[in-house]
Amino acid sequence: MPATLPRIDEHARTVAAGVDDAWAALLASLDRDLSRGRAGRLARLLGCTDRAATGPRPLAEGSTTPGFRVTAAVPGSHLELTGRHRFATYALTFRIDPDGPGRSRVRAESRADFPGVTGGAYRLLVVGTRGHVLAVRRMLAAIAAEAERRGRRT
Repeated sequence: MPATLPRIDEHARTVAAGVDDAWAALLASLDRDLSRGRAGRLARLLGCTDRAATGPRPLAEGSTTPGFRVTAAVPGSHLELTGRHRFATYALTFRIDPDGPGRSRVRAESRADFPGVTGGAYRLLVVGTRGHVLAVRRMLAAIAAEAERRGRRT
């Protein structure tokens, strides 16, 4: 499904940690941040298909968090989250690439379809106000901080 959705944007962050630490940080950060109480309330309000954290931990194919389902997980490489609610169908794909000794690059690509008038209004609210950009950058910053903490411990 993600490849068929219109592309919104991609953001990236270089991390002072290797791919393995970046992968572990990606899984831990997303699970923690997407499973907080506020995320569950928002998922219910929007009518998300997935409204609770279920399935294997750390995140793996078939795991869910409020608003997202893990549809692909290739350790050290990429994690694909998809979701649907009454205003949109969407995907958030994270990719991790080596970027020199002890460094990696974490990328987050967003895709979504916002059908109808209400979908268009929702897109303006979320994407048009830059709320989406700020949220993705905040996720990447949390992943980088966690990866760098892990990298210092090894």
